[in-house]
Amino acid sequence: MTGFCKAMRRKDKKRRVVVTGMGIVSCFGDDVDLFYEKLLLGTSGIGPIESFSVEEYPTRFAGSVSCFDPGEYIDKKQARRLDPFLQYGIVSGKRALESAHVALTDLSCLDKSRCGILLSSGMGGLHVLWEGTRTIINKGYKRLTPFFIPYIIPNMGGALLAIDLGFQGPVYSISTACATSNYAILSAANHIERGDADLMLCGGAEAAINPIGLSGFVAVKALSERNDAPEKASRPWDKNRDGFVLGEGAGMLVLESYEHASKRGAPILAEFLGGALSCDAHHITEPDPSGRGVKLCMEKALEDAGVRKEEIDYINAHATSTLVGDMCEVRAIKDLFQGHCSHLKMNATKSLIGHSLGAASAIEAIVTIKALLSGKLHPTLNLDDPEPELEGLDAVPHKAKEHRVQVAMTNSFGFGGHNSSLIFAQFKD
Repeated sequence: MTGFCKAMRRKDKKRRVVVTGMGIVSCFGDDVDLFYEKLLLGTSGIGPIESFSVEEYPTRFAGSVSCFDPGEYIDKKQARRLDPFLQYGIVSGKRALESAHVALTDLSCLDKSRCGILLSSGMGGLHVLWEGTRTIINKGYKRLTPFFIPYIIPNMGGALLAIDLGFQGPVYSISTACATSNYAILSAANHIERGDADLMLCGGAEAAINPIGLSGFVAVKALSERNDAPEKASRPWDKNRDGFVLGEGAGMLVLESYEHASKRGAPILAEFLGGALSCDAHHITEPDPSGRGVKLCMEKALEDAGVRKEEIDYINAHATSTLVGDMCEVRAIKDLFQGHCSHLKMNATKSLIGHSLGAASAIEAIVTIKALLSGKLHPTLNLDDPEPELEGLDAVPHKAKEHRVQVAMTNSFGFGGHNSSLIFAQFKD
C-alpha cells in the first residue's frame, strides 16, 4: 500500500481533489500537448523582443508569446481593449474547461453556484498601465479610457471569466509574485476539500514583456544580458548563469472533487494530494541562501499530502537561473531528501521558456502533470558547467529522459520570500 493511497490521506481532508483539464498560453502556443512535445525536444522558446524597441536596453530578449489569437474565446471588440494578461488567462481557462470535457456552449452539466475561479497574476495589466500613463502625460487625463482601472487590476481575469461562464462560487485572485499560481491552485483545492465548490478553474496569467516590466527587472539587475545567444541565457544551476530570462503566458487547471468528476464522466489526469506555503522572512528580493524556508515548505507539503519523502519521484524546480535562488532550493532539497536524492530527478522548465512570473507555477504544474502522464521528463538546457552543490542530484541535463513518475512535487518561490510546494500523483481509483 503506497503512502498516497486514500487511507493515508491527511485526516481532515473531506474530499479527494483531481485534475480534469489543463489550458495554456505560452511561447510555444496554446496547445498543451504541443507545448510539452517542444519541451521534450529541448526546444528553446527564448528569442529577441520584437514587440517594442529595445535597442537601449542591456537585455533585449525574452520568452515572448507571439502570433497569439484569442479566436472565438473572446469577443473581438472586447479583445482589442483587454490587457494581454487578461486575454491569456481567459483563453487558457476556457481551453482548460474544454480539455475537461465541459462544452462552453452548454454548461448544464455544472451547478454554477458551486463552480469558482482563481485566476491570479503577480503584476496585473502592465500593458494597459503603460499605454494609459502615456495617454495621461501626452494627451491629458480626459483622454484616458474608462477601462484603465478595471483592466490593470489582477483580479479582473477571473471576474471576466466568471461573467462569461456564469460561475458564482469563489472567484478572486492572489498575488504573491512568482509563487502566485501555486497559491491559487492550493487555495482552489482547499475550497473543494472543504465542500465550498465542486469545480475550480485555477492558475495564473502574466504579460510583463513591455517597457515597464523590462525596465523594472533591469533596474533590479535580475536579468541575463546574454544578447548574443538568447537561447543559452537561461541556465539554471550552471556556474556561468547571469540572471533570469523574462517570459509570459498563462496556465490554468480544472480541479474537481473526485465525486463530481466521476459523476459527469470527466477525464481524470492526476490527483492533487496537497501543498504548503511558507515565508523566508528574510529580504524583499533575495531568498534566504540557507534554504530553510524552502525546506519548511516542502516538509509541510509532504505532511499535508500524507506522503513520505521516499515516495517523491520527481521535482519540477523553481530554478530561475539566478545566483542565489538556484542554490538555496538545491540546499533545501538535499537537506530534506538526503539519501533519497539519488532516486530523485528534477528539472528546470524555465531553462526552455524563461520565467513567466505569476504564471510560472501554473505552467510548471501542467509540466508536472504531463510528466506523470507521459513518463518522460524534459531536459534542463544549458547546464554545461554545474555548480558543485548539484552533485548527487539528477537535473536531466541536455536531453529528455524516460522516468516513471508516480508522485511529483513542484516548487515556486517569489519576491518577498513567498514559498510554495504542491504535490500531484497518478490517479488511482
